[in-house]
Amino acid sequence: MPSTFVIAEAGVNHNGSLELAKKLVDVAVEAGANAVKFQTFQAKKLLTRAASKAGYQEKTTSVRQSQYEMIRLLELSEEAHKELIAYCLEKNIMFMSTPFDNDSVDMLAGFGMQIFKIPSGEITNLPYLRHVGKQGKQVIMSTGISNLGEIEDALNVLLSCGLAKSKITILHATTEYPCPMEDVNLRAMQTIRNSFHIGVGYSDHSQGIEVAVAAVALGAEVIEKHFTLDRSMEGPDHLASLEPDELISMIRSIRNIDLALGDGIKKASVSEESNRIVARKSIVAATAIFKGDKFTVDNITVKRPGSGISPMRWDEIVGQTAQKNYASDDLI
Repeated sequence: MPSTFVIAEAGVNHNGSLELAKKLVDVAVEAGANAVKFQTFQAKKLLTRAASKAGYQEKTTSVRQSQYEMIRLLELSEEAHKELIAYCLEKNIMFMSTPFDNDSVDMLAGFGMQIFKIPSGEITNLPYLRHVGKQGKQVIMSTGISNLGEIEDALNVLLSCGLAKSKITILHATTEYPCPMEDVNLRAMQTIRNSFHIGVGYSDHSQGIEVAVAAVALGAEVIEKHFTLDRSMEGPDHLASLEPDELISMIRSIRNIDLALGDGIKKASVSEESNRIVARKSIVAATAIFKGDKFTVDNITVKRPGSGISPMRWDEIVGQTAQKNYASDDLI
């Protein structure tokens, strides 16, 4: 059975430090993630100096620091990207990064990145969507803050670039950090799948691991989850991220769900087949029965084990003549 593609979202939780970024890679490897993902941007191309912070960013960063200054300190240079990619290759985990502008798309394409992640904030950015679509690579698109119409518009842009629908996965997401449980609306993931007949997944910003695990049970093919070395660290996304032991627990649970979902064919499993005789019942003598007696509802009954005649043949047996003597509890 195919397993869920799990993206351990390091994001900007490296706080601008290549050393911390590598430690995050190590955690993702230990947890068993399929990929570890960062973010690629330049503050001067991402936002104006007057752009305000989101409410969650105001709670987790210095009030004296503008969003522009905060973002600028979280940039990773081209050289840092190269070093991280080499480190991921060495650790045998896929490197991914979300580009936030066309130049970042080009840089990552130049590095040979095979999967492009479109963040929720860019779902209405036509030139960006077109530029990503023209790369011809696999695309994973988050849909926080969006409705079905906006998702359809973005999807059509990607498809108009010649990108096959089979190369696109759409992630349900809620752009709030952390996302309140009452706002998760996990069934929307199924709505997206049914509306566009496309692969779906879930980018989880809720606290804990249960929603991500539930998403897998509901058919998510991709799970993305933020993680950090320590939730108490200063920075915009640490508070809504998993710590290493939680990431390990989440991925272990997801892999168990992958196994438990099975192939959907209802049949006896290999492990339960040996219990068939023990658990099921057979037709047995309720009292002593002598050769030549008729089997009646009074002298036969149903008991374990299931190694004799199935009780489903009850009507066939009642009224027949005993061909030998039976003691009470003998299998008929």
